[in-house]
Amino acid sequence: MTGPDASAALCARGLGFQYRRRGGRALQDCEFTVPDGRITALVGRNGAGKSTLLHLAGGLLRPGSGQLRVLGAVPGTSEARARVALLTQDKPLYPRFTVADTLVMGEKLNSSWDRATAERIVHEGDIPFHARISELSPGRRTRVALALALGKRPELLLLDEPLADLDPVARGEIMAELMAEAAEHGMNIVLSSHVLPELEDICDWVLVLQDGRITLSEDVEDLRQSHAVLIGAADQRDTLAGQHTVVQSRTSGRQLTALIRQHGPLRGDWHVERPRLEDVLIGYLQAGEPGRPAPTERTEAAA
Repeated sequence: MTGPDASAALCARGLGFQYRRRGGRALQDCEFTVPDGRITALVGRNGAGKSTLLHLAGGLLRPGSGQLRVLGAVPGTSEARARVALLTQDKPLYPRFTVADTLVMGEKLNSSWDRATAERIVHEGDIPFHARISELSPGRRTRVALALALGKRPELLLLDEPLADLDPVARGEIMAELMAEAAEHGMNIVLSSHVLPELEDICDWVLVLQDGRITLSEDVEDLRQSHAVLIGAADQRDTLAGQHTVVQSRTSGRQLTALIRQHGPLRGDWHVERPRLEDVLIGYLQAGEPGRPAPTERTEAAA
């Protein structure tokens, strides 16, 4: 087994993890590389292993098998902790601290602390610095947690559904802030989210987790361009077999609609549309559901 790519933002080889009390494997044989300088969407159904993967990358858990590297470093080491920030769903903060106390703590714990950025994020949320964390609404606590994460000036920011408790306006503001920070400072972001439409315009790499395995790790634009939605007569189904990867298909009367990964020219009379990222992701996620057929791969002879 070759070692992980030291130049990558995130890289796994044979990565596995199992919770002793829950039984079953949370992750198994995960192989992927996220290049440096990317904003990555981590997508999967509930229980697919997204939080486990992010907690491993953040150093909160240790792999049961295989290897994982963040920016070439082992997660949880002093080198990784200095360069990586993890913002989880529960956003652990000291409830008795004031907002000001919380930012002072961040400054004392991080040698590269950016006070101006942290204070600006708090100001933009109209949050009093004298307020205690326990007195804040969930949305305001999210802003304070984000101020801590960005004030650290991380090279890699891991986000485990941290914006779920924000209203749409605040969510949009925070996402804009994250994109600006990534553009200005070259920060890598891995974002776990169930809100697929918002990923369309912000992410340029995608990781899809299904039942503890990575089934897609790919550039977003390449993913869009290599897939197509076909609409045509159902009796043309055989023209796809062996040449293209049929991710998902459905028949309504005599009409067939299929999401495919296209390999070469199409045969037959098809209306062709380029799918949105959301369409591609939903197609793969639904294809991986129990009782549904897996994507039908082309054969090497047809390639």
